[in-house]
Amino acid sequence: MLTVKRLSHEEARVLLDGAARKAREMGIPMCNAVTDESGHLIAFDRMDGGKISSISIAVDKAFTAAVARKGTHVYNDLCQPGKPTFGIHITNGGHFSIIGGGLPVTVDGAIVGGVGVSSGTAGEDQVCAEAALAYFYEKTGLKP
Repeated sequence: MLTVKRLSHEEARVLLDGAARKAREMGIPMCNAVTDESGHLIAFDRMDGGKISSISIAVDKAFTAAVARKGTHVYNDLCQPGKPTFGIHITNGGHFSIIGGGLPVTVDGAIVGGVGVSSGTAGEDQVCAEAALAYFYEKTGLKP
């Protein structure tokens, strides 16, 4: 029998709050998503002014980070013609994202979910995703 560690809805809200705090500081309304370790959506928040087109992108970034166990920015570098993972972005029904802004959430070394942020540039999205993780660890007292 396997035991699975998974984010609670309350913990997912902490991640969303951390991303939104940073987005407000940057002046960029974002779409923020949190999935469980299997890539299924737990919580989502579209800030006032967040791009409609970024809704599914944020969810896909969180999905990718959780199931692929790496930040989406890593795959951007690896998914170039001639590289071993070229084409991975069209797998999983097109939900595999290679755009920066998706990060796995770990607790005690286990992947427990993913966070995805979209509406800014890939770099701005990445900053907000990193801020979401930092805020999560600060507020929950959990360790990566």
